[in-house]
Amino acid sequence: MSQPINVLLMGGGGREHALAIKLRQSPRLGRLFTTHADNPGLAALATPVDVPVNIREAYRLVQFLDKHNVSLVVIGPEDPLAEGWADKLRADGRLVFGPGADGARLEADKAWAKQLMRGASIPTAEARIFDDAAAATAFVRSRPNPPVIKAAGLAKGKGVFVPDTTGQAVDAIDKIMVAKIFGAAGSQVVIEERLEGPEVSVLALVDGHNIYVMETCQDHKRLGDGDSGPNTGGMGAFCPSRQVDEALMQRIERQVLVPTLDALRREGIDYRGVLYAGLMLTPAGPKVLEYNCRFGDPECQALMVRLESDLLDVITATCQGRLHEIDLAWKPGASCCIVLAAPGYPDSPRAGLPITGLEAAAAVPGVTIHHAGTRRTADGTIVTAGGRALGITAAGSSIEEARSLAYRAADLVHFEGKQMRRDIGIKA
Repeated sequence: MSQPINVLLMGGGGREHALAIKLRQSPRLGRLFTTHADNPGLAALATPVDVPVNIREAYRLVQFLDKHNVSLVVIGPEDPLAEGWADKLRADGRLVFGPGADGARLEADKAWAKQLMRGASIPTAEARIFDDAAAATAFVRSRPNPPVIKAAGLAKGKGVFVPDTTGQAVDAIDKIMVAKIFGAAGSQVVIEERLEGPEVSVLALVDGHNIYVMETCQDHKRLGDGDSGPNTGGMGAFCPSRQVDEALMQRIERQVLVPTLDALRREGIDYRGVLYAGLMLTPAGPKVLEYNCRFGDPECQALMVRLESDLLDVITATCQGRLHEIDLAWKPGASCCIVLAAPGYPDSPRAGLPITGLEAAAAVPGVTIHHAGTRRTADGTIVTAGGRALGITAAGSSIEEARSLAYRAADLVHFEGKQMRRDIGIKA
């Protein structure tokens, strides 16, 4: 691809805004299109598609891509990957960054992923899978300690419950399987032993045959300081994690990443995109908590502000099976992303709240503002439009400097009921 490359970026969150910023920096980029121009950050960088984006009418988007000579599609979120958009859009002369629906099962079907790990002897928590609420409840009551309860399907990062009591575990099963708070994602539950240790996110590029591990990150899933409150899609992240040295990374590659790719290939799955392993570093070694089939959010924001390589080159090499030809360059130091969430998140976030201070925050050295759940009103006001409204991401010479810059900027942004954690990156 020596000619300028027209790109479609699917998705409308903070992760996609971070990817769009990096894609726009590539001298090889032609036109950048977005499926979510309602995100003010994406609207400033990309041209909106003018057709419906619906899997039942996928042919409309295919026609748009053909008409505008779009030769690369980058799929950001897990939902379109699980729906099979990569399968619909991949064609001769058009690359798609992201696995097909078969590979996306790693994230979309936790029960299937658990069975894949068992078959490949990949270290993970002991687990049982249930599709009957009564049987799941009886199993939980027979356990001496409350286990972790997970909705097997996609639940936007909120389908994992880590109860402190058996009663809370039973209540989690009821919410998932009976009340169906996550819809069809709760048709099955995965009940796992509770592991202890620090968590780390290892993200790797996979081109079907090769694996290229990126800088490590650490996410913060709980809503409140000190890992209190309910699970969320992620309240912040920092990069790199100091929990993983070279020897431990080699062990993770050997025991987790390589066996996972081998297992996928045995299933006949040509996996191309990001393989994200959420790991618990237990006293017995690293164990897989979950897989994601895409960049994490907010890990992506923390990664992109440190990536010095041309993202467009990296993505095309991944799609074409040429990872062995690239060498990623990272900005020295560290990064930290602080998520600003709307009041009521994660259950019932309030929309339409005016947001001020964005220009002042963006002026802080090293800071990038990533729009996620925001929109611009007719009079130009930026307001909340989702749970996680903004990501305030800073790069610095150290994690201490990155944290300081990110929080300085985050404190300049104001909206009613703003929620944010004060301890992002403090574990570093």
